[in-house]
Amino acid sequence: MLHSLNALLAPAVMERLVLVINHVLGAEPAATDRLRPHAGRVLALQLQDWPRLLPAPPALAFRVTPAGLLEWCGLEPPTDPQLQVRVDASNPLLLTARALGGEPPPVHIDGDAQLAAEVNWLLQNLRWDVAGDLERLLGPAIAMPLQRLGSALARALRAGLQRASSFGPRDGSPWP
Repeated sequence: MLHSLNALLAPAVMERLVLVINHVLGAEPAATDRLRPHAGRVLALQLQDWPRLLPAPPALAFRVTPAGLLEWCGLEPPTDPQLQVRVDASNPLLLTARALGGEPPPVHIDGDAQLAAEVNWLLQNLRWDVAGDLERLLGPAIAMPLQRLGSALARALRAGLQRASSFGPRDGSPWP
């Protein structure tokens, strides 16, 4: 049952994720300019040490389009991506909280050196202007309080998760 639910939800979630990623890329012409020469190349994101209690994430492989944007390769990704990006996903909530706070995750990148350099530049330089998008959608009177609330929630979540992770076993052994 869970597998079939995951198979139904994964494409919808991934399509929306790609829309957000492409929105962020498209807002920065230097980003699409950097990716355009890599059209047709595939980069795969591996979430290492994903918790077994959570449903497995869908395959995260993306092809660079001629416009310098990304498209999801689907549930059956290509077997030989030109670039592998590995992220420690042992604590998905902390990873998400850090991302919401604008902190790029530590990554390990293997593969095509030029594409790797461009992806590294994107990770270091791209930021989603959530406040700007909210202002365009809702107007400044509503956007500013929402942005402040979101920032405060992200900071609190990040701090809480960091404190919670400090309660783990000290000897490096897994939780019982």
